[in-house]
Amino acid sequence: MWQSDNVPAPPFAPAWPVGTGRTRLWWEIAIVLALSIGRSAVYSVVALVQALTRDVALGDQQTSLNPGASAQEFWDVLSQFLSQLFAFAPIVLAVYLLWEPGVSALRRIGLDFRMFGRDLGAGLLFVLVIGVPGLALYAAGRALGITVQVDASPLDPSWWTIPLLLLAALRAGLTEEVILLGYLFDRLRRLGWGTWTIILSTAALRGAYHAYQGFGSIIGNAAMGIVFGWAYQRWGRVMPLVIAHVVIDVVAFVGYPLAAALLPGVFAPPVGPTPSPTPSSS
Repeated sequence: MWQSDNVPAPPFAPAWPVGTGRTRLWWEIAIVLALSIGRSAVYSVVALVQALTRDVALGDQQTSLNPGASAQEFWDVLSQFLSQLFAFAPIVLAVYLLWEPGVSALRRIGLDFRMFGRDLGAGLLFVLVIGVPGLALYAAGRALGITVQVDASPLDPSWWTIPLLLLAALRAGLTEEVILLGYLFDRLRRLGWGTWTIILSTAALRGAYHAYQGFGSIIGNAAMGIVFGWAYQRWGRVMPLVIAHVVIDVVAFVGYPLAAALLPGVFAPPVGPTPSPTPSSS
């Protein structure tokens, strides 16, 4: 689909021998995850457990992906911008660690513009394959009371709202796809893990990362992780998956106010406790 004769896929390095190199690699993985998805996954699971211990049913609770800020409060807006900006640091770290002499890490994981036309088309196809069923699963989870109400964006018409939401979508797409696919697939392969063990493990981590949204989101994002993991293993390019993820999040973030107005029973915020959102989650 995206493969050309001079672009090998998947871009995995051979397994490392047993020894201090493998121990160092485990520590490296632990540090990267502790700074990014692993940290958020822990907070997310804790938030879900906390939500389950409340007297209010899970389906009557609410969480927010992108908290609002006052347009008159310059420092509030600046703080949100800086928070999003610094959240790119673990992505840069993962790419830096993948870089080897004479080998571009971005080229190895397929995060470049050499095949942008194909990547864009494939990414939009994944939006249909993943995004539409994901929306249906969210609605089903809300109906069954196993998914919390997710406030995807602040209902605020301020000038800064859309740029911050677009930045949040880009950060979320790059964080999950570059770290879960580009970085972890390479590192776990070096440790000798099999392909499907890697796919299922990273999919489970993706589900845990979204646990604060409820069980429906855990299932949906784990399924997304399996599809994206298979696609990356098959074609060796993370770019179409980043595009798909960003587009899905942009539609969710920017389109949320419209959806809340059209389907208030599913998308409008309920009255009830609001669990704290996890850091850098989507």
